[in-house]
Amino acid sequence: MKEQLYTIPLNDAFAANDECPFCFIERKLEQDVLDFTLGSSSSYMESDIREQTDKAGFCRNHFKKMFQYGNTLGNAWILKTHYKQMNQELSNEIKKFKPAKISFLDRLKKSKEINNTMTAWTYAKQDSCYICNHYRETYERYMDTFFFMYKKDADFRKRFEESKGFCIVHFGDLCQAGVEKLSEKQQQDFFPVLFGLMQDNMKRVEEDVSWMVEKFDYQNHDADWKNSKDAIQRGMQKLKGGYPADPAYQQRK
Repeated sequence: MKEQLYTIPLNDAFAANDECPFCFIERKLEQDVLDFTLGSSSSYMESDIREQTDKAGFCRNHFKKMFQYGNTLGNAWILKTHYKQMNQELSNEIKKFKPAKISFLDRLKKSKEINNTMTAWTYAKQDSCYICNHYRETYERYMDTFFFMYKKDADFRKRFEESKGFCIVHFGDLCQAGVEKLSEKQQQDFFPVLFGLMQDNMKRVEEDVSWMVEKFDYQNHDADWKNSKDAIQRGMQKLKGGYPADPAYQQRK
């Protein structure tokens, strides 16, 4: 199949021979959004963009990455108007706050149910993030593209079959999307290959980590490291996604 603009990122991700092509895409998407939000385009100076960031806010993880990115003025502008939004919302929530009545039986059960509007508001704010939202929307399109290419592009299907599999997080997404986007006949071909990839490559990473442990035995001091030198970060990525060994992504001057 002739390469199209929308297929390039997936082809690049599989060509990278990474532990998880979707982690590779996730990192690139996140860096692109950080560049857009705080980079030289100065989108933080645009009122319509700050209206979006004011409303969505940022999660703890991305606030940290924004701080590490290094644009002091950009972060200050974003926080300035976001605080105005948050303080207005806080005032509104305080005005309508009324604790729910909790029965004696519920108190004994120590129910985890949210029983007041203020807590519900704070939880909603924790779950909302401009960068996460942007990533999720784009990620869904790449998942659609993956299955489109899997069905239409024999070369891509071969790259998938020869890959190192996926992290557990993105593996779960593929399993769900596979049920939704493939016919029953296509699923009979897809899932055995996917499951085989996961079993083989999870075992491979397990062996790399195990050999790293063995290398610390004095008897193996002069033995070859084999593929274990970066086994810790790859092992963590395979289980939870992401790149534990990545340095902070910073603004390009």
